[in-house]
Amino acid sequence: MSILEANIRNTKTAGELKIVRNQGKVPGIIYGGSEKNQNVSISRKVLKSLMEKENFLSKIIKLKIDEKEESVLPKEISFDVITDEPIHIDFLRIIKGSSVIIEIPVKFINNDKSPGLKKGGVLNIVRRKVELKCPSENIPSELVVDLDGVDIGYSFKISSIKLPEKVVPTIIGRDFVIATVASPTVIKEPEKPAETVEGEQAADGSAEAQDAGASKESTNTKGGAETEKKDADKKDEGKKPQSEKK
Repeated sequence: MSILEANIRNTKTAGELKIVRNQGKVPGIIYGGSEKNQNVSISRKVLKSLMEKENFLSKIIKLKIDEKEESVLPKEISFDVITDEPIHIDFLRIIKGSSVIIEIPVKFINNDKSPGLKKGGVLNIVRRKVELKCPSENIPSELVVDLDGVDIGYSFKISSIKLPEKVVPTIIGRDFVIATVASPTVIKEPEKPAETVEGEQAADGSAEAQDAGASKESTNTKGGAETEKKDADKKDEGKKPQSEKK
């Protein structure tokens, strides 16, 4: 369990909060249980290093305040819209015997041992986090899904995941899906629309008709020329030179 040192802060105005942030600290608040809300500040550098660790928002940490330790759960972090630096954090006070509702991340293991994925199947993740109601002293850091031996078509439902004692999903009444191993997606080339095909056939037919018409016209022209030549020859034969007349 991580330990984070915190200082009590008595800031009341936006200007005082700005001074705290300029000192390299992040304002925060501890709430929950029968005790009053407590305003604190923590080191920005230390907080950012903890945030880089996996599942920070689902792990209980200990806040050390004036030599006193208190178990808390990070609930919400606000960030500066320009610098993306953390500017505020909320902590939920953990009370023994109480329950908390929290989103727990899902972790998939043994991907290389799945026959379905080896065949080219696809891991379709439906839920990367699952909201659970957990006893404050028994909060899982993650839900593990084992893909060893899993083939195409298999579905992981919430009932197939072993939950810690007294940990239950907030969605009740149905066995919802966490992930599936699906068949590989095959993209088929779309077929040409019927109108396009008919249009192409019509265009081809029109071109053939034009070619046939042109050929026929050429034939008729040739035939006509030959006929005219024969008529001219006959006329020439009918004409005799004056010297031949008797």
